Amino acid sequence: MTSVPLHLPAPRGRLRTRHEDGHRLGHLVWRLAPGSRVCSSAVLGGGIGPRAWILNAQVPGGYPRLDPDRHLAEIAAAEGLEGPGAGLMTAADVSACTEADDGGVTATVTSGLGVRGWAAAPAPGADGPLPPGTVNIVVTLPVALGDAALVNAVATATEAKVQALLDAGLDCSGTPTDAVCVAVPAPGTEGTEPFAGPRSLWGARLARAVHAAVLEGALLHLRRER
Repeated sequence: MTSVPLHLPAPRGRLRTRHEDGHRLGHLVWRLAPGSRVCSSAVLGGGIGPRAWILNAQVPGGYPRLDPDRHLAEIAAAEGLEGPGAGLMTAADVSACTEADDGGVTATVTSGLGVRGWAAAPAPGADGPLPPGTVNIVVTLPVALGDAALVNAVATATEAKVQALLDAGLDCSGTPTDAVCVAVPAPGTEGTEPFAGPRSLWGARLARAVHAAVLEGALLHLRRER
């Protein structure tokens, strides 16, 4: 597979398929440019650091495994992905991902909204683990961000996600298993951007891209529910 440099406009994960336990499942793969950094809440390779790839893998509803990080590592190895990476998973159909671009910032979203609710909810009972419905957001920017700006970018993406869900008419802030990845190039001679809040130049672009992609995905999900 051909690598996709992060600085190209509208970088998008490549759709791949695999067979697991009688299921035909999809996954999206981003091969990042050398030196790229990612800030994420991913179950595999979360946190801030250099990453060579991002993987967003579809799994069956009622996901039975208790080692999602190992499972994602197995999928990555089968794809020939090398070096450190970030891996997310979802029960949503990844082939139905939605994408939006704003000023060079690209957001790709998979929308599994079957188990949705508000972040601040009553304490759980003994209902057991929830299935991994999951809204996964992968954002790529063409500029380097400092550590604080990377964290701010994740917060901005989350705010834009909630705004989009409300604009779609959904009474929720997301699902219990939502995840975000923000990928940026390695710092160059010009240094790093210090801000990524929603009123900064790059944060505003990120927010608009995430909002558009999440809104489209939420509306598509609602049409399927009906």
